[in-house]
Amino acid sequence: MTEHRIYRTSFASVYPHYVAKAERKGRTRAEVDQIILWLTGFSPEAFAAQLADGSDFRTFFAEAPQLHPARAGIKGVICGVRVEDIEDPLMREIRYLDKLVDELARGKAMDKILRGRTSC
Repeated sequence: MTEHRIYRTSFASVYPHYVAKAERKGRTRAEVDQIILWLTGFSPEAFAAQLADGSDFRTFFAEAPQLHPARAGIKGVICGVRVEDIEDPLMREIRYLDKLVDELARGKAMDKILRGRTSC
């Protein structure tokens, strides 16, 4: 079985699309960053370094200091697939992020997006 190409895709090349999706709906880059930091545990500086280094999705999630334990509560459909049913761990992490950005763009309150918790 071949590896999905998103795993080798630079996170920095997709990040502007996350921001653009949010901004089209009146949300901000800062909110997208807050979601990413919440999910991954990166500090703002470490996140900026990941972007600057051009880390691919595999590296980005592998180097995440502390994936938030509440991420398991992320449920729903993204790209026609139920997030909670995705078996591949890396693809599930990517889809968690997609789902959170989608919720932001749909106008959901930040405390609901972050599952009512702002820290680990």
